[in-house]
Amino acid sequence: MNTKLVLALVFALQVSMSLSQVPPPSQELVDKYESLKATFYRRLVNAYGKLQGTVGQTEQAQTTREFIESLRDKPELQAVAKVASGLGAEAAPVVDRARASLLGLYEQYLRPHVGNGLSEAIDQIKVYLDQYMPAE
Repeated sequence: MNTKLVLALVFALQVSMSLSQVPPPSQELVDKYESLKATFYRRLVNAYGKLQGTVGQTEQAQTTREFIESLRDKPELQAVAKVASGLGAEAAPVVDRARASLLGLYEQYLRPHVGNGLSEAIDQIKVYLDQYMPAE
């Protein structure tokens, strides 16, 4: 009985050690991810600017803008914003390490199987996004 338990413990430790040794992603994959992320953010900012320009002239938009400006003056909201920005600054390295680990896992285990299909799907989606939600 004890031998089975020891063997199971060794096996569990071996599996956990192999999972903790995630290979780093290649620079090519990191660059591709960063460029896709930057383009997506530019698309969102551009769409938000267009939406704000379209909705910005209405009376309801002016009322909403005044309400948001009144919220900015409240000390409670300022304290929450400071705490949130502090948490974001402390969480950034953890998020970067998690992102690198996930990209490494993707590159080693998934990319050989789904990489080409995913790349082609992203290229097809880009055509529609360029038409309806351009980055520039």
